[in-house]
Amino acid sequence: MSLLFTVVEIERIDLVCEVNNTDHHTLQNSVDRLIVRRGQPFTITLHLRPGTHFQNGDNINFIAQTGPMPSVVAQTKAKFSLSRFISRSSWSATAETSDSTVSLTVCSHPNAPIGVYKLILDQGERIGLGEFVLLFNPWCKQDSVYLASEAEMEEYVLSQDGLIYRGIPKRITVLPWTFGQFEPGILDICLQILDESPNYISDAALDCSERRNPVYVTRVLSAMINSLDDKGVLVGNWSDDHEDGVKPTVWKDSCSILQQWSNDGCRAVRYGQCWVFAAVACTVSRALGIPCRVVTNYGSARDSNGDLVMERFYNEFDENIANDSIWNFHVWVENWMTRPDLALGYEGWQASDPTPQRRSEGVFCCGPAPVRAIKEGELTFKYDIPFVYAEVNADVVEYIKLRDGRVFKMGGSTTEVGKSISTKAVGRDEREDITHNYKYPEGSEEERRVYEKANHHNKLAQAGEEPGFHIKIKVTPDMQIGSDFDVYAELKNNTMVTKSCRVMFYAQAVSYNGKLGETCGLGNCLIVSYVSGSKVTLRLEYAEYSKAINQDRMIKLVALLIDAETRDFYRAKKTIILDGPEIIVNILGVPKVGQNLVADLALQNPLPEPLENCVFTIHGANLTDGKPITHEVGTVGPKEFVTAKVQFTPKLPGQRKILIDFASDKLHNVETYENLKQGK
Repeated sequence: MSLLFTVVEIERIDLVCEVNNTDHHTLQNSVDRLIVRRGQPFTITLHLRPGTHFQNGDNINFIAQTGPMPSVVAQTKAKFSLSRFISRSSWSATAETSDSTVSLTVCSHPNAPIGVYKLILDQGERIGLGEFVLLFNPWCKQDSVYLASEAEMEEYVLSQDGLIYRGIPKRITVLPWTFGQFEPGILDICLQILDESPNYISDAALDCSERRNPVYVTRVLSAMINSLDDKGVLVGNWSDDHEDGVKPTVWKDSCSILQQWSNDGCRAVRYGQCWVFAAVACTVSRALGIPCRVVTNYGSARDSNGDLVMERFYNEFDENIANDSIWNFHVWVENWMTRPDLALGYEGWQASDPTPQRRSEGVFCCGPAPVRAIKEGELTFKYDIPFVYAEVNADVVEYIKLRDGRVFKMGGSTTEVGKSISTKAVGRDEREDITHNYKYPEGSEEERRVYEKANHHNKLAQAGEEPGFHIKIKVTPDMQIGSDFDVYAELKNNTMVTKSCRVMFYAQAVSYNGKLGETCGLGNCLIVSYVSGSKVTLRLEYAEYSKAINQDRMIKLVALLIDAETRDFYRAKKTIILDGPEIIVNILGVPKVGQNLVADLALQNPLPEPLENCVFTIHGANLTDGKPITHEVGTVGPKEFVTAKVQFTPKLPGQRKILIDFASDKLHNVETYENLKQGK
């Protein structure tokens, strides 16, 4: 094709797919389509028309964009120009020229959203240079899915087949599975899954932007591999009736499932069970460049009420009548990535489960949950750690329920759940036991310590509370200027140990713009032992705060809590506004144009001292001739009522507001209003 540029004419564009795809470990996808990984350069060749020249300059610019609404702010659109060197931390480009060709090297940002991109040359006139698919890059150190081991990348990204473990711990069976992530058309189907998600349908621009984050993509896949809530890939069926579909045990590869889903207009494929859901999720993850492996947990608990305890109730015929259940085995996947949304140390393998067992944030999905957080019982981290923790480490308690309703405890176990957690070994057709990644040895002090911590965190979460040491300021509803009142600092010890602490609680005047004034209340420093539920009271007295506050009537409360042992500081703060007195308004007369009305006003002095220079003011458009009407009432004694009658005359018909203000030497900004509708 011939494309005319301001500076140069191009006869042909060669995306050099075979060379680039080889360098980017995507050659198995295709040799006739450019598929590259982020943060790694690729080269395309521009063949020039005879007699034309490519000249480096400021007018040579490029645009790379993805999604239906590309945006620089959303990082779905990048603008960059030619530079002398390639940068691996941003979009960049260099060019080498000869008599008839230009070798153009482009590198994407290592955090760019994955997806189908258009590359455009912009010289005032925009010319398309072609399309490419951008994937996550485990070979790039700046990419959040970077995996250091070449052998692990071969296994968890490039390998198209694997082994899935089923059975029971004493007789583990092996199911060979073809993932087939590089088979023709599979990558397009994987991208189609993202485009069919409710996230994309509701806000395509935001969804495409979020595709830079493997945490987000993994969570979308967990929801989309099952068909609940969306146009997902697989329908789950744990019954013996599969006449209108395929038995889950028949499937041996992911490709037939994905192709059937796509060819049938994204109609869910019937049927799957846990290992099928996991295998398809592994295929899609690897296709998009996220390292992934299939994991089997034996004695897998399904905690229905979230208490980390599997309560088995049996009747007299030994039938389990409880909602909690323990599966002989359950299969999910792990994806490798960093977790910048969490504390350091929780990167690495993240458990994700596409089998629809429970809702997470309103959707049937699960994970990604950091495996280390599961091992350490850190149930407050994202995502769904309590559920996965129970799957591998819940305690079991057994009861028998008699016909007369009596219930007796029969026994229990702390070791029945979470056995022989397995995955395929790297580079070998052998089982690797990774139970130690999920839990400390059963019965060990560490395992019991973690269980107690997890149980503690779980109870706090169910109560809507956070673990740790906390302080919170509480106030009363009656905080009117002129009165004395109490405010409180509530202390909570949501740790598992007794604490001693020091508390400082003080009040300080503050203006609306944040400027601090004088201190107007100071609580004593206290030593408090076992502080859960303790309360420190600060009395705010008018005699003190009246000297400090201004007309804004604002007071800033600050409570400092100091752990006596660790010297850690905790702070709570709250700004309060003291209520002013209410102006009682009664409009006398019928609102009509040209007819006098009277505002009958009353107010009680809330202060324990007189108010001097008291003035009522009223104002309203087309009510008071464009200027305020004032009424001086002089001095008002402590707690006394002051009244006034102010006359005004509506000038035009329609609805208006009459604004009423009261001011004095000690009390300002007391306002109210009334709505009036004047007839002609």
